[in-house]
Parts: sequence; C-alpha cells; structure tokens
Amino acid sequence: MAEIEALLADLDAESADADRLVADLPPDRWSAPTPAVGWTVAHQIAHLLWTDERSLLAATDPEGFQRVLQELADSPDPLRFVDLGAQELAVLPPPELLSRWRQGRAALRTALGAVPPGTRLPWYGPPMSAASMATARIMETWAHGQDLADTLGAVREPTARLRHIAHLGVRTRDFAYAANGFDAPIAPFRVELTGPDGDVWSWGPEEGAQRVSGPALDFCLLVTQRRHRADLALRADGADADRWLDIAQAFAGPPGTGRAPSTAGPEAAA
Repeated sequence: MAEIEALLADLDAESADADRLVADLPPDRWSAPTPAVGWTVAHQIAHLLWTDERSLLAATDPEGFQRVLQELADSPDPLRFVDLGAQELAVLPPPELLSRWRQGRAALRTALGAVPPGTRLPWYGPPMSAASMATARIMETWAHGQDLADTLGAVREPTARLRHIAHLGVRTRDFAYAANGFDAPIAPFRVELTGPDGDVWSWGPEEGAQRVSGPALDFCLLVTQRRHRADLALRADGADADRWLDIAQAFAGPPGTGRAPSTAGPEAAA
C-alpha cells in the first residue's frame, strides 16, 4: 500500500504540473498547435482525460472495459482509437475540458488506491497492476506536459519523478525491439542515469557489456520520443544498446514517428 500511495502522490504532482500550464490559458490559445502533429493544446488535455477515463473504467469495471476492447477489435480502424478519442473530447469548451480532466484524474486516483494488492487490471496491452498503471499515467502525463511546455514556451524543472519514467523506459526495452520487428537481446543492459539531484540511478548488471548512460532527463525525453536522439547527451556502448536508443519507446502501441532533430545540438533539449 505504501508503494501505490507514493506513486499516486507523484501522479498528483505531475498532473498539477501540467495543469498549471493551462489553468489560466486564454481560450484562443487552446487551439495552438503543439509538437505532436495535428494536435492542439486541447488535444493534449483531451488525450490525458480520455486515457484517465479508460484507466478508471479498467480499475472499477473490468467487464465494461472488456466490452470496450471487443468494440475496438470490431471497429474498421482499430489503430486510430487514441487519436479519435482525443478528437472527440478536444471540441469541448476549454473550461469544461479542464474541469472534466480534473474530476477524472481525481476519480482515478481514488480508484487505483482502492485496488486490492495482486489484482491485474485489463488494458489495451497486457494486464497490469495498479502500481504499473499509476506509473504509466505518470509517464504519459509528464510527456504530454512536455508538449504543452514546448508549445507555451514554459520551462519545467526536472524532478525525482523522472525515475518512474526512466524505470518504465528500461522495462519496455524488449517491447520496443518487438514493435520495430527486431528480436530483443537476451542479456540485460546496464543503464546508468544521472538524476536531477546528481545521484545515479542504475538498472541491470554492473558487468553488462551493453550500456547506456547520460542524464535521466535526456533518457526520459528519448523514451517518450519528445526529443530526437541527436539532441540528447546519451551514450551507448555496444551495437545492441546503440540500436535501442534509436527505437526506444516507453508507451504502448506501434512505433512512434518521434521528433525531428534540432539544429542546435544536445544543449537544445536540456
């Protein structure tokens, strides 16, 4: 219970960080285009709302969520359901959209905190625990918050919450390989990242031949595909680790298109 409460507290903080970027935004700015092609500020919040509401359904009504999965399987274009969900909600008036997002994420927090230990929640991919779902929501909220910050010219200070996103990025290594049609390496990689406070976060065996190192912020920007690898100060030692940094993604679904490299170099993403 302590683990899920800590995760939910960090989810609250990450949501509040994204919320402050749009809380006082004039109505006309909600239609501003963001780095995600075809998505406005409203689409970004609509997507967070849509995913929170689907997560709430999975946590409170697993049978209802299974019906949603069946409807998706029977739909003529099952790969566009995420975009369509954002499009449907983005047309709401900004005050209504913001209020509904706030209500939805609060309800999800309560629901995830009440999930019995050991319960697996249905999802669009493999079933997951409440802790895993909370971690995924932290990752996605942070990533879409980055899109908002980039759009609005805001600067966000990196926090220790990045560790959740980095952990998910490491855990999804094999998924990234499979999503891109590659066989995942058998041996785990060594990953060493420097957190915002200067401490080193590590995964994998110390003697691992394939290694990734660099700032935790840069790794999180990479695995959420919010920056191109060329703009980040990440180092790969070994051919397999090098390939991973080209395809890494911490989110479910098909390979993302990522972002184009800037002309300013690694410092531009810092």
